[in-house]
Amino acid sequence: MRAWWVDVPGPAGGASGDGEGGPLVVGERADPVPGPGEILVRVSVCGVCRTDLHLAEGDLAPRRQGVVPGHEVVGTVEAAGAGASRFELGERVGIAWLRSTCGTCRFCRAGRENLCEAPRFTGWDDDGGYAELAVVREDYAYRVPEAFGHREAAPLLCAGIIGYRALKRAEVPEGGRLGIYGFGGSAHITAQLALHLGATVYVMTRAPEARELALELGAAWAGAADEEPPEKLDSAILFAPVGTLVPPALAALDRGGTLAVAGIHLSDIPSLNYQEHLFQERQLRSVTANTRADGEEFLRLAAEIPVRTTTVPYPFEAAHRALADLAGDRITGAAVLEVRPRPPGQTTAP
Repeated sequence: MRAWWVDVPGPAGGASGDGEGGPLVVGERADPVPGPGEILVRVSVCGVCRTDLHLAEGDLAPRRQGVVPGHEVVGTVEAAGAGASRFELGERVGIAWLRSTCGTCRFCRAGRENLCEAPRFTGWDDDGGYAELAVVREDYAYRVPEAFGHREAAPLLCAGIIGYRALKRAEVPEGGRLGIYGFGGSAHITAQLALHLGATVYVMTRAPEARELALELGAAWAGAADEEPPEKLDSAILFAPVGTLVPPALAALDRGGTLAVAGIHLSDIPSLNYQEHLFQERQLRSVTANTRADGEEFLRLAAEIPVRTTTVPYPFEAAHRALADLAGDRITGAAVLEVRPRPPGQTTAP
């Protein structure tokens, strides 16, 4: 099969800025074989997530050399391993970030598997969806709602699910005011959820195109990343991996407000002033992965709304360019790799 993998972590743009010579390498890999309880998925599309960028650039230390990134995978079941019977051959499924949990630690037993002490993650511990084929345990795969096409569904599987988890962690009160910092793949989905649930949404982001999208989707106001919103916020979510935005986001909260940090990686947070940033029962929370229940709940809600995903398609051969564009903030919405069957007679990677 064709696949992209992380060779040596480094700047995604490479020497030229367009991904050439960057950390991703394309080539041939042996087709994966599903083990007991696993399914083999022929990949149709794979979303390009900021976590892939963190992995490629070394912000997340690779768990092993040569791992295939990608954890927003949509495809069809090609084969099933021994004992796997949850899905029919040809059925459309999604593969997400959370790949497996131990099921026995105190967190798993308490229904908090996102905090599992021995988890595995797609595209970090095990190969992901920047490839023609991928395997996953059937009990960690999702059925993809019919309301979405392949391309539209891909960002839901991480950007959407993690955004939903962040929204829950932010504890927006009924009819409350939510601030969103950064407006990429996850944020533009989360804003729609919040609006559907009755919140007023204020967006702070540096890209003018992203501010335009926020207003188009129904945000009450959109300003620069460090700009003060027009009124105090009940809750806020930080999607941009920029620690310097934590103090202004906390300062923008009303009494009793909560800031949830949605990313797996964040640059250093500057010193906080207790009176200005935390007093009056303001809270600062992180978001760590998601439970499968979060994923199922979110996909049902997304289909009910239905959520509109803004996607930028890239051919499979341009995965390095998609990652470079993400690093350079040149994508409005979410990038998606389209994995098309190779032309007849082509047996090697392009």
